[in-house]
Formats: sequence, C-alpha cells, structure tokens
Amino acid sequence: MIPERISSTCPYTSHYADIYGSKMHYLEEGVGDPILFLHGIPTSSYLWRNIIPYIMPLGRCIAPDLIGMGKSAKPNIEYTIADHIRYIEKFIETLNLNNLILVLHGWGSVIGLDYAMRHEKNCRGIAFYEAFLRPFHQEDISLPLYEQVISLQEQTTAPDLTQHGVNFVDQIITQGVMRKLSEAEKNQYREPFSKPGTGKPLQQYLKEFPHGDGKSKADQLITQYSKKLSHSKLPKLMLYSVPGFITTIGTAMWARDTLPNLELVDIGEELHFAQESHPKLIGETVSIWLQGIETGTA
Repeated sequence: MIPERISSTCPYTSHYADIYGSKMHYLEEGVGDPILFLHGIPTSSYLWRNIIPYIMPLGRCIAPDLIGMGKSAKPNIEYTIADHIRYIEKFIETLNLNNLILVLHGWGSVIGLDYAMRHEKNCRGIAFYEAFLRPFHQEDISLPLYEQVISLQEQTTAPDLTQHGVNFVDQIITQGVMRKLSEAEKNQYREPFSKPGTGKPLQQYLKEFPHGDGKSKADQLITQYSKKLSHSKLPKLMLYSVPGFITTIGTAMWARDTLPNLELVDIGEELHFAQESHPKLIGETVSIWLQGIETGTA
C-alpha cells in the first residue's frame, strides 16, 4: 500500500511525439496494455503525477498534454474540441495504443468519451471524474456553477486572457482545489500560459463550454456519444463528489440508472480537481477497478 503523499514534483521522464508537425509532450511509466490519462482545462499531465504510482503496476501509463497545453507545442490552430479530438486520435495512432483503458477528467472526458464510442473495440474500459456525460440542461446546473460559467465566458474577450491566461488559471485552480496549492504547484499550471499569445486554448474552451442553453458547439458531440454510452457494455468507473463542479447528484443518479456496466463511487466532499486533494483515494479506487477488469469481475 502506497502511503498518502501529495508531491509537487513530477518524477517521470518527458517524451514527445510528432503529431501533425507539432510536438506533443507526454509522460510514460510502466509496461503492459496502455492506460491513457486525459486532463482537462487548464491543467496538464502534471495533474496525474500523484495518481500514476497507484496504477503503474497494472499497465503502461501514458499521460499526454493536450495540444497547446502543458509542455506540448502551441501551433496556430483554433483549439476547438474537434482539434483536440483530432490530435489525441492521431497521438493514439502514432504510439500504436491498443486495448486501451481511458482515465478522463473535465474537458478531457469529451475527447475520451467521443473516442471510446467511435473506437469501442480498441478500449477495455473507461474511468472518469467530473466528466461531460450528457448534454447540460439549465435545470441540472446549480446556481453557483451557472454564475461561474457566465463569469468565465465573459472573460473570452478580456485583454489579459487574449494575451495570456495566468489570471484565468489562478482563478480556476484556486476555486477548484480543496487544499491550498504551493507556489511550485501553481507555477506548473501557470507557466504554459505565461507568455503573450498562449491563452488561445483557454479562450476557445470558454466559447465552447456548454452551460444549459443548447447552443454550445460541444453540445451536439456530447449528445451523440451520450446516446452511444447508454448502450455500451464497456466497463465504466464513475467517481463523483459533492459539490464537485460539472457532475451534479442528478447526473450521478442518471448515470447509475442509464449506463450499463457502471461502478459508481462517491469520493465525498470535493471540488473539480480532486486529483490535487485526494490522489490516494482516486488512485486506489481506479486500481481496484482495473484489477476487477483483469480478473473479469468488473
């Protein structure tokens, strides 16, 4: 059993893959069938640094930085969700990743769930926390979440976000973690957006974030894979918390009643970035679920 330890350092070797002429950074540890970790906004593979030790004995852990984020290159693209999907799909193809387990968070869940439902034969299972499982409806969104989303979307034309996203990152990370992050940890998340011209992925995310009116560019995509997910027999692990951010109790209960082969785990009082507060709980929960898949009990 690994003792609880929340480290600010990321001890894993950096690797790079050439994807559409740009370098995508990723961490890789362990051997065996691949376990692909996809982060959301505005984080990076750094989010998984304290989760990987619990899962590494069970396979080849691979955690990329989405294009334009973390240590990945920042090409001149729009950074739509379609762009992220295209780059991750090419990343999977380039690394020849087969028989995948997907571990998903936030915006990374849109990428991963879309991939899993279009390439179900290449996946063994899906684990997710704070995932976009179904289209948002305004009645499903708490008032604090609705107010925060509107506030964030009003920042899409803010001059400082146009130039860089440090203030945005500070706001999201501070409000989304139960514990106080060290300056070293904050700097890991700030650095990719600290230079002029690096805030574009954040701006596009805010433009596409669904908030209950059905007009988001991501809504159609989520609707499509949500329908498929409700019929998929792939093993699924859903972690949820209160108050969370994206996943309401209503969504958790919908998942329980709708998604086949789902294990639903309440991880208690948490916010959006539970990986930064309870890596041991998350890591051990995913590990136990993975072992169940290996033995055929999941």
